[in-house]
Amino acid sequence: MYPLKLLTFLAERFFWEPFSQTLEDAIEMPAADGAEDAVVVFFQIEAKDQQEDVRPKVFKKTLKHIKWLANKKEFNNIVLHSFAHLGGENADSAFAEAFFLELKERLERTGYVVKHTPFGWFSSWELKVYGESLAKVWKDF
Repeated sequence: MYPLKLLTFLAERFFWEPFSQTLEDAIEMPAADGAEDAVVVFFQIEAKDQQEDVRPKVFKKTLKHIKWLANKKEFNNIVLHSFAHLGGENADSAFAEAFFLELKERLERTGYVVKHTPFGWFSSWELKVYGESLAKVWKDF
């Protein structure tokens, strides 16, 4: 079984609105938000990713893939969305959130504008994706 799963989109527009809280310790209901001309990253961090020898490799590959895709379209905007429905066994929520926040920080340090859907919330969303095949990419790391 592969660890971390990514479903990425080159989006003309991605808009989200928090719908219901799924984790008890999630932040209070955040505001709706969105981005245009963005790489939208749906990811599922799996239990296997928590292994000490797996996490650094998966993190590096994820970071490189997102940057590679953003550079293909010269996008500066990235949206991260934790999507625990891509298969397999989910990682602990605290581990997944820490991974998610570190990914956001590392992307921001290299000049990307990074937004994210609220961790621990279901959200409704609207997604408009560009048409080329690279606009929809699935990866397992």
